[in-house]
Amino acid sequence: MKLPNLSPIPPYAHKNMPRTTATWLDRWDSSLMSSYATPKVVLESGRGALVFDVEGKQYIDLLAGIAVNVLGHAHPAVVAAITKQANLLGHVSNLAATPVGIELAECLLGHLNSDGRVFFCNSGAEANEAAFKLARLTGKEAVVSMSGSFHGRTMGALSLTGQPAKREPFEPLVPGVRFAEFGDANSVSSHMTSEVGAVFVEPIQGEAGVVVPPRDFLASVQRATRASGALLVVDEVQSGMGRTGSWFAYQNPSVAEGEIAPDVVTLAKGLGGGIPIGACVVLSDTAPRFSAGQHGSTFGANPIACAAALAVFDTVDREDLLPRAAALGQTIKARLNEIAPKVKEVRGVGLLQGVVLKDDSAKEVETRCLADGVLLNAATPNVVRLAPPLVISDGELSAALDVLVTAIDRSVK
Repeated sequence: MKLPNLSPIPPYAHKNMPRTTATWLDRWDSSLMSSYATPKVVLESGRGALVFDVEGKQYIDLLAGIAVNVLGHAHPAVVAAITKQANLLGHVSNLAATPVGIELAECLLGHLNSDGRVFFCNSGAEANEAAFKLARLTGKEAVVSMSGSFHGRTMGALSLTGQPAKREPFEPLVPGVRFAEFGDANSVSSHMTSEVGAVFVEPIQGEAGVVVPPRDFLASVQRATRASGALLVVDEVQSGMGRTGSWFAYQNPSVAEGEIAPDVVTLAKGLGGGIPIGACVVLSDTAPRFSAGQHGSTFGANPIACAAALAVFDTVDREDLLPRAAALGQTIKARLNEIAPKVKEVRGVGLLQGVVLKDDSAKEVETRCLADGVLLNAATPNVVRLAPPLVISDGELSAALDVLVTAIDRSVK
């Protein structure tokens, strides 16, 4: 299916570079470690929800760098913010403070409705590593995580990740992690003992195929942690920064009923709008906080990354993108539910959606969509994940869903 050309193709950034995908991928294979399968596309530039490869082909981006580019590609506000900051100060280490780092910490605490404290780092894995270390500062050696969870690839974050295929090649991992069944309050309660210092939970499990728990689940986990004195650590790395139609998914009534008050929240991905930054935010007065020398990050609170994050917060508010994300999520569900029985379920909230297929053809759907100019991914063998930029236009989303519907119709048996 041919997509309409929805905007002009930007000029190539480098006039003398090779213009064929095959040439670039040969160079990729000979220079990069194969921790990922060889990509099928080489992207060079982007505007909004559109990206362009080295051969000039246009794609509609329904993945946003895996829920990272909440404002799409080359958003003027982000470009202006990082350009201005780069002209002022690029890096100072943690031996000095910067106004932009302090302003971002205050902004984060304001959106989390807390007077807590922020630790800045560079990724979601690092944010969860920091939270894991805070759990150890409780003096309790055990933590509870969830089956199907994903908290990162570093050894500590991997120890918290409830996906055996990712864990097993690197065992033994950090001891003391217990896994409860995600969405099952009784399972969580059964793991709560006096040795548990923290419970780690994602409001929506993105890497497991966009799994949304029952609405009373987070409240039940909160009750269990308060009864035992354990920390409640909410991982908003993939679900945060407006993607669900609320700033953070635990604040969204479609995800969690009642008032959820985490002790710690971890963030990354969409926080910087495409610039690497992570944060571990302590919200409660009873949670441990690092003292000088207990933790650090050379690039934490990097001024350029902080400037980008402030631009994201400002733009999402100014352009009223939270209700738009919620509305577009309903558009996705309505369009894809039309093609039953090939789609078993469309689950998710806002612009984090999982299309559950009737068979294990998600990878084939991904491949067909790529060929027809739409980027998305097979999160699991039977689930296609959609996490487009919050700035995607109605026309771009409609055109991309047309391609997806056709791909599903051709792939699902």
